[in-house]
Amino acid sequence: QLQASGGGLVQAGGSLRLFCAHSGRTFGTYGMGWFRRAPGKDREFVAGISLSGANTYYTDSVKGRFAISRDNAKKTVYLQMNNLKPEDTAVYYCAAQPFGTGRPGDYAYWGQGTQVTVSS
Repeated sequence: QLQASGGGLVQAGGSLRLFCAHSGRTFGTYGMGWFRRAPGKDREFVAGISLSGANTYYTDSVKGRFAISRDNAKKTVYLQMNNLKPEDTAVYYCAAQPFGTGRPGDYAYWGQGTQVTVSS
């Protein structure tokens, strides 16, 4: 089970850190990712990280502003979001990818979302 938290309301240019905690014993066998769904839009891949954390992937619109990381001992994945823009407003979801690389695709398990709202 995945539990996401850390969302909130922030002004443009501000920062937020999202957390996703895994309650099972197999966290280290999953690639992990963050996705988002903005109002009226399809869900999109935001960032992903490999099993060990050695490899990370980002959609172009967040490169240089967002950073994904993981702590396998704490069974948690993080998304540090800096220089937030109004277009980052969305519900953010974490997801697990069995034996995955962290690249987009083949995410099998999903947490509930956490709302991020960026005001201009």
